[in-house]
Amino acid sequence: MKSKAEQIKTFEAIEGKFALQAKVTTLLTGLSGFYMLYVLDAWDRYLDYRYWWLHAMTLVWILFSLILYVLEPLILHKIFKKAANQNPGKTFNIMHRLHWVLLILSLITTAGAVAGSHGWFWIT
Repeated sequence: MKSKAEQIKTFEAIEGKFALQAKVTTLLTGLSGFYMLYVLDAWDRYLDYRYWWLHAMTLVWILFSLILYVLEPLILHKIFKKAANQNPGKTFNIMHRLHWVLLILSLITTAGAVAGSHGWFWIT
């Protein structure tokens, strides 16, 4: 894209199209996860360090839920608009990096959950 302002506009347009999907899937993920813990009566796994991935999944879910339902609509959207008007290039770079951090954190958590649920405890 030719300008940083154009990058910001495109970013907002793409993110806006996925906002509802992100909120719905995050809600369903949390509900299904807590339902599984309840049905399996697996709450004690939070006390076992070998299930670190369960803690990570819960923390990632809390982080995403906090961002999607609280911080973004109440705080981050206003800050993002103001910062984008002042310095679109820097704002885009920060948003891009934050999305990468969330993606990497999610991928590590997913890999740990897959391995852990198949009995591959990396920490014993």
